[in-house]
Amino acid sequence: MAGSSETIHSGSKAGGSVLPRSPETALWVIIASGTLTVMAGAILGPVVNGIQTGLGVSGSLAGLIITTHGLFIVLASPVAGSLIDRYGPRRPYILGLVLYAFSGGAGLVVGSFELLLVSRAFLGVAVAFVYTSITVLIYNLFEGERKDRVMGLRGSANSLGAAVWPLAGGVLGTVSWHLPFGVYVLALPLGVLAYVTVPEPAMAAAPDDGDRSADGMRGIARVFLDTPVLPFVYGLYFATNALLYTITIYYPQLLSGFGISSSFTISLYLAALGVAGGASAYFYDRIKRRFDYRQLTLAALVLWSIGFGIAGIASTPVPAVLPVVLFGLGQGLVFPTVLLWVEELVPADKQGQFSSYVAMAGYIGQFLSPVLFGVVAGPFGVRGVFVAAALFAGVALVATGVRYAASSSA
Repeated sequence: MAGSSETIHSGSKAGGSVLPRSPETALWVIIASGTLTVMAGAILGPVVNGIQTGLGVSGSLAGLIITTHGLFIVLASPVAGSLIDRYGPRRPYILGLVLYAFSGGAGLVVGSFELLLVSRAFLGVAVAFVYTSITVLIYNLFEGERKDRVMGLRGSANSLGAAVWPLAGGVLGTVSWHLPFGVYVLALPLGVLAYVTVPEPAMAAAPDDGDRSADGMRGIARVFLDTPVLPFVYGLYFATNALLYTITIYYPQLLSGFGISSSFTISLYLAALGVAGGASAYFYDRIKRRFDYRQLTLAALVLWSIGFGIAGIASTPVPAVLPVVLFGLGQGLVFPTVLLWVEELVPADKQGQFSSYVAMAGYIGQFLSPVLFGVVAGPFGVRGVFVAAALFAGVALVATGVRYAASSSA
């Protein structure tokens, strides 16, 4: 879509906003909000040890401060999706930002482990609402190539945020382990800007047959049965996040084998992943003009197969940069592909419900990654993890290629 005057399309549904709108401001508020879902856990990584010391708890309990919100994202996402389908995405989005600011910012003043854990649970609920609301807003406020562009920008911002936020947390954590929690409060002014700039889009009306819950369950099951590629799309996002966390968890161990133990140097390797992902996502709309979703998936799997294969055999620090860059390039393609693919596959009146499953698949993948690959790490070591990841990506590549070839010839 050409001009900024055509960027935002709002509807006149009941409850929609009547405030004046700035289309470009709304766009960048949505993109900025998207980075908050990445920041939720990433910014605290560098201060886990400080939290452990400050609260007098074990390392495992301190780690729960980072992981608890992920569990509640999984639990709250279907609820968020259902409410968004019923009431529209704007109000859940703004309320999610407000809850994010207060629950995330609670760590500035909370000195009790139990209360901090409760605040992280509420943060997970907030992230679930913000994540799914942003997805549905992009679905309905933008069209055609402009939608591809915005989803790519969202993916780019997420990838760059994954590189920048841990660095910010590390810097602030040198002053106090409480201080990184203050960054969560940025969601509050974003919520105000969202209230002023982001309109309520026109949404497809859900059927009202007097039995919403039963119809909802039957309707969801029917969509999965009628759309066999849909589980594959969710599986792709699950795998993306499971593989991502093999890098997050095991790459520092791989680098230590090369004599790299500085946390700053390790963070530069991991930041390269975010920069690479940000680059490919930034150009996503241009790439998508030439390739369909299956071809983009195949490209990502090729990049991952090569990247993890290199990680499995690398013996010096220089080639060890390539795996994180190649994974990042693939991740930058997969994130917008999954979200846009889901929109094309599901009914318009159930966009919130089905896009919420994307968040669920991703966070379950992150949670299970150390469980799945830990089985390999024990007997075969850290290199075995990356060899297993390369084999997994290779098998997925062959299976996807065969299915793509079959569907193309049909």
